[in-house]
Amino acid sequence: MTALLTIIVLVFILVAIWQMVKIFDLAQAKNENSQVATDKDNTINGYLMMGFLAFIYIITIVCFAKWGDLPLMSNSASEHGPTIDNLMIISMIIIFITQTITQFLLHYFAFKYKGEKGKKALFFADNNKLEAIWTIIPVIVLAGLIIYGLNTWINIMGVDESDDPLVIELYAQQFNWKARYGGADNTLGKANVRLIDIDRANILGLDEADPNAQDDVITTELHLPVGKPVLFKMRSQDVLHSAYMPHFRAQMNCVPGMITQFGFTPTVTTAEMRQTPEMIEKVANINNIRVEKSQKLIAEGGEALERYEFDYLLLCNKICGKSHYNMQMKIVVETQEEYDAWMKEQKEFKNSLVN
Repeated sequence: MTALLTIIVLVFILVAIWQMVKIFDLAQAKNENSQVATDKDNTINGYLMMGFLAFIYIITIVCFAKWGDLPLMSNSASEHGPTIDNLMIISMIIIFITQTITQFLLHYFAFKYKGEKGKKALFFADNNKLEAIWTIIPVIVLAGLIIYGLNTWINIMGVDESDDPLVIELYAQQFNWKARYGGADNTLGKANVRLIDIDRANILGLDEADPNAQDDVITTELHLPVGKPVLFKMRSQDVLHSAYMPHFRAQMNCVPGMITQFGFTPTVTTAEMRQTPEMIEKVANINNIRVEKSQKLIAEGGEALERYEFDYLLLCNKICGKSHYNMQMKIVVETQEEYDAWMKEQKEFKNSLVN
């Protein structure tokens, strides 16, 4: 808060100085010091506009050449992921084409029709045909994007219960995640934050009298069987969080006092994603950086950094407090056999309580 107040005070001081300079200039101004732009001023500004247009295009070309592979639009690991990626790519192409054309017209017209003595601007007070063109075209394009987006969203959110999806609760609290599985009956027991009892290790507030809660499994790591539809039920204990799983193109707010949901089918195991060329290159680059930093740390008497290994992550995508940046949970996508073996190692809720 102190820093914010300091910045505000400095801004006001700068504004005051600027106003004083303007007043001084006006007081000292002579008749011949007109502030009306000359032909030379207009010519300079016209060429500056064209120079800035060239700068925009050069920067765009450099960005495409260096980062144009769009890695986050080619490594989706869910069934609906490619559809989301296609929607994003189409949107970006439309935006790019529109931006290229409009920026050229804006800067070129500023250059071509710069002010010159004796030159009178020709303009139309109104032109129904032009107005119809630049109104109808955006309407058609935006309507197409909106309809495509709505259909995509409906298909994603319309989880088919007849597919017998694996039901998992994601429980958010500052600043960690818990996952709760429905157990053998794949049915989550009743829960309420008012039932939380730390002394009995009932950390999610499950109703101990509910038969469906007895075989629930609570974990700090999220395991998903590949190819199996998953339906997430989301709760928050304290503030607004957002469950974000980037590789699965999934995000949904976790709202205190209500249950939200999101579903998807994972299609790529963790082991398979680790073996993709893009991920191998990314991991190698990260570890090279860590090696360099580790050498400096060791020279200063510290410990070396651990080697990085790729894992899917569940992140919080809402600023929920001072440790928001570190609110994450590891996600493991594995075969059905590996998932079953892992589940057998977990404690059921009824066996995890402290008497």
